[in-house]
Parts: sequence; C-alpha cells; structure tokens
Amino acid sequence: MKKQYQATYDVLVIGFGGAGATAARFAADNGAKVLLVDSAPEGHEGGNTRYCGQLIGTSDNYEETLKYYHELTSPMNLPEDMAETYVHGMANMRSYIEKYLGIKPISVKKDKLDVNKISFPLKESLSEFPEYTVSDSMDFSLVHQGIFDGALWKILRQKVLDRKDKIDVWLESPAKHLIQDPESKTILGAQIERSGKLVNVLAKKGVILTTGGYENNSEMVQNYLGSYRLVPLGSLYNQGAGVRMASEVGAKLWHMWNYEAGGSIQHGLIFSTPEGQRARTVFAAKQFMNGSILTVTDDGTRYFNENEHNRHGHTNNHGTWRIPYARKNTHMIFDQKQYDYIKSLPEPYEGWNNSLIEAKSVEELAEKINVPVENLKNTIKTFNKFAEEGNDAEFHRDAKSMRAFEGNILYAVKMDYTVLNTQGGPQRNAKAQIVNFENKPIPHLYGAGELGGVCANDYQTACNIAECLIFGKIAGENVVNETEIEYESTNELNGINDILDNTDQEVELSPDQYLGTSSEGMGDKITVKVTYKDKAIKAVEIVQQNESEDVAKQALEIIPQEIVKANSTEVDAVSGASATSRAIKDAVNNAIAQATNSADTTSGASLK
Repeated sequence: MKKQYQATYDVLVIGFGGAGATAARFAADNGAKVLLVDSAPEGHEGGNTRYCGQLIGTSDNYEETLKYYHELTSPMNLPEDMAETYVHGMANMRSYIEKYLGIKPISVKKDKLDVNKISFPLKESLSEFPEYTVSDSMDFSLVHQGIFDGALWKILRQKVLDRKDKIDVWLESPAKHLIQDPESKTILGAQIERSGKLVNVLAKKGVILTTGGYENNSEMVQNYLGSYRLVPLGSLYNQGAGVRMASEVGAKLWHMWNYEAGGSIQHGLIFSTPEGQRARTVFAAKQFMNGSILTVTDDGTRYFNENEHNRHGHTNNHGTWRIPYARKNTHMIFDQKQYDYIKSLPEPYEGWNNSLIEAKSVEELAEKINVPVENLKNTIKTFNKFAEEGNDAEFHRDAKSMRAFEGNILYAVKMDYTVLNTQGGPQRNAKAQIVNFENKPIPHLYGAGELGGVCANDYQTACNIAECLIFGKIAGENVVNETEIEYESTNELNGINDILDNTDQEVELSPDQYLGTSSEGMGDKITVKVTYKDKAIKAVEIVQQNESEDVAKQALEIIPQEIVKANSTEVDAVSGASATSRAIKDAVNNAIAQATNSADTTSGASLK
C-alpha cells in the first residue's frame, strides 16, 4: 500500500540539539526547505548542548592534535579519513566560530578569563590526558566570558530562528520510524508522532539523524553499557530513538560500549538522585575530595583515588583509563571533623545530603549501608595508615589530601553513577553519511553529533560540541546534493513552527509598570513586568521565559519574591539555577533602568 504523506520538505532533521540546529542551518543556507523535529517540549529542546559547559574543542596544531586523537582512541581503530576530518575541523574552529556564529572566540589557553564569571579552573582541563605526548595542542574556544550558561546553545538556536522562512520546527514530535524504499533502500522520510497522531513526512533530499544518545533508555544502558542505572547530567529526552530507527533500516552500529560521565565530584559519581531526575552538577568541591573522606562500594572497599582529576568518569585501571561499571551500593564516608568542614561551606545544592546516614561506630555504619563490616573496618584502618605515613600505596592519592579519621561518629552519603552522554550509534563516514554493514552509505541518510559519535575510547573535554558543529555542517551541506525524490503529499502540515519568537506579543502595562528583558538565561530571553514606584520594587512578574522547568523552577518562583522582599536585585542565586537567577535579576535591572530614565508610562508595550 502506497504511503500517504502529510508534509513535504527537502530535508528532515531529527533532533534539535547542537548538531541538529547546525545541520538544519547549513541545509537551509544551501537552498533547502527544512523541517527540524524534536521529542522535547519548548524549554527542553537543545539536547546535551543546552546543558553542557559550552566549551568548543579547538586545535592549535593539526598534526599534533591528530596524534593526540589517535592516542585517545587507541587501542580502538577508527577510519583515518574520519579522524582527519574531525581534527581538521577543530584546527579551523576559530575561523568557523567567527564566520558562521558571528562571534570572536575566546581562547581558554591564550586569553585572560574573567574569574568573576568563570571560577572553574578551565586551563587545568585543557589536556584531559596530559601523559599523552601531544595533549598540549588542545585549546577550548568560548563564545563569551561564561560557562554552563547555555550561551553557545542560544546562538545555535537563534540561527534556526533567523531562518524561520526556511526552517520549520516541530516540538513534542518524536520520530518513530524512518521510511525506506524496500528496493533501493533509499530513505524517503520519517513517521512522526504529532499531537497524538502518526504523520508521514517526505524528505526529498534526505534525513539527518541528530537525536543524541541512549542514556535515558534503561534497557539500552543495561544491554550496551552493562550498568543497571546511570543518572543523566544532560537532556532527559535522549532515549535511543536514533539507534532504534537506524537499526531498522540496516545501519551498522559502532562505539556502543562507550560513554562519558563527568560534571561530578569523583569519577562520574554524584549524590543520590531520584529516578527520572537529572543529576545536579558539582564542580571544584574540594571538601568532598580532601580530608578524612573516602568512597567505598559494594564490598566496603575503596576502588579509586578520590582526589584525582575527573576525566569524565574514567579511572586508571593498571595504566589503562576506563569508565568502571556502575555498582549498586556506593557511599562517600567521612568523620565528624570532615562533616563540620563540609557544613561550614555553602551547600553544593539543596538536598545533596538527603541520603545522609549517621552512625556511632564502624560496625553500625557497615550495617546501615549494607557492606561487610570487616572490610569497612580494614578500609578505614588502611586509609588512616596511608594518611599517617604520607603514602597511599593502593591508589596513589596525594598524601596532602588525606587526613586520618578521628572519633567514633561516622557519616555516609549514597552516591549514584552519572552519564553525560553515550557515544554509540549508527556509524557514519567522513561525509556524514550513515553506512550499512558493508560500509556503503544508506541513500539519503546522514548523521551528526553524539549519535554514533567519533570518540571511540578516552574522551577529551569539549570535543563532543566540536563534533556537533563539524559534522552538523558537513551533513547539512552534503544532504542537499542528493538526487531529489518525488511522491504525492497533501502538504497539510507544511509551514507549522512551534518555536514562539514572541516578538510581536504584547503585554498590557499599567502606570508604574515596566518591561525588562535579559538574554542571560539558559533558554535565552527572559522578560519581566516590574511594578516600580517611589524607588521601590512593588512586584515582579515573569511574562516570558524558555527555561528548563526541572532546573529553573525554583529560581522562577523564588527570585522575583526575594527581589521584592529586599527591594533589590542583590539577592542570592538559587543553587543549581545560577544562569536563570542571574537572568531574572538582569531583566529586573533593565526594567528599573527604564523607570529611572523615564517618567512616562506605556500601555501595550511590545516584548521585542
């Protein structure tokens, strides 16, 4: 039976993250009419690009970085043209950012960083594996003085909005299946779930898969990674759809075993997080890495150096860096003196210690955390011996970071294993074409980003984002050169765009009310309506925002109230939602500036 199509586009991009936004933009710039779809609702689109550090991998020396990349990949094999294409892209990243993003990039290695905006020691992360011979050829590029604030994502998203005459966006519209010609194996389009109905979208030039990984698919995590549970640090909407759809049309999979943890305290660990929630990022928390503190797992023993630099979850296993299998029962343990020190510092976030257990002896603690008591006693005894002797003979932790446990009172906090992203998925070639088991391109099917990523073993910080930009561009430019296919379509769904620009929306203002805006939030523009009279902030109402509810909800509720209460924007940010908090305060300041500069009142002011 011949399929009925309800929409026709030149190119269909499935997945609105960094790679998808880039692929859609370059396809549109090369004359294509593009549909960009994503399973997430507005405010959650962006994939892991939205939540990551906004660092872009950049090479200072092509030949040296190519050697470094081979060392990172070893002993795994990767087609040489793929490695060369990838590294060549990083070697030209600064010009890419200037030409295509309209930004003069900031070099972490060469430029002075604003410590008030970037407190994280970025320069220490430039070489994630410094023991490799040419790791110092790496640099990070930033699009402004800031990290973990969605800055790059907002630029990529805006590039899509700027092309709304050529790019339509469907949100809350998960792709279910690719549509493939049974004889030629050409990809004709995809079946999309739209408003509870399945619709067929014809893609005359081709489909680009940029759905990210499968870190939120528990079955795939168990089957491919051998872990019972990993808590995501990024998007909750990366659920393996691209892996499933590509497999259905005969794509060859690669790197399925590989993933990255990180953004966490110790080797991919984070404080216990309820099912279905994102892990909260904790950086540079020395109180959890120095002192009378250690981490034990199922058998009550240590298994890594707690003070070691976090290499996206990789631990050193007899000279080889590998991400360990997630264990069921892992706890961070510390004594009263350490706990007092922890409490003397700002909380990493509210609720970090929800699983805190207190015990009056090692025996009681072992029972409460369900580990063998003799093992736990020996672990603490051995740790104390190493601390006193100044030599961790087991894991070579810096002796200066170790202090022997004192007293009988002990504490434990349950830890979970995190996942930043998976690397596995359909294999692609240097032209971004997805290949079959004979290494031949599947006609009209392309891929970019973390879905089938090029990282095959060890991972260098910032390289996934670089990959999104590099292969997103390659895919978007190459797909438009495919031979056009023709099928009948009603085109009834063409022209729909779920991204609300809101530039024409109006808000009624009463006397003494002013609109303020800020683009400092994770979701770009935040607009507030501020009632300001007699030099007092009477009310703050958020009238437009595109923030992620799971991260920003508290800030959206609390910060306006605190500003009114204090009659000032000098209020504390909500822990874990600093970008949103900052944006609200910035928008209120913008409104107050208008109030103080003008005695006029306006009704029906535009959000623009």
